[in-house]
Amino acid sequence: AVRQNGLALQYAAEHLTADAGVALEAAQQCGRALEYAAEALRGDEEFLFQVLQRNGRALEYAPPALRADREAVLVAVRQCGTALASATTDVRADPEVVAAAVEQDAGALVFAA
Repeated sequence: AVRQNGLALQYAAEHLTADAGVALEAAQQCGRALEYAAEALRGDEEFLFQVLQRNGRALEYAPPALRADREAVLVAVRQCGTALASATTDVRADPEVVAAAVEQDAGALVFAA
């Protein structure tokens, strides 16, 4: 079900929301599904980087520390330039991050700080 609608994760059994494979499929389909992944996964940096590689827009639903992490934001904007909008001001002011975002989507420039 999460392959067709990632938000279906919110109705999944607890053991499924804690399954990295299921949660990753859901977040790949819809970044907001990250909100419904088990807390342990939302705190797992490796899992979060995998999500961002597949769906940069998921940065919006990532923990604040990840939105402030330059490397995490680079991963996200290389997949989806407009993910820059979800980064912290400091990261949105980083020339390399902005360049990567704009290379992926020229419209991302409006989100630069």
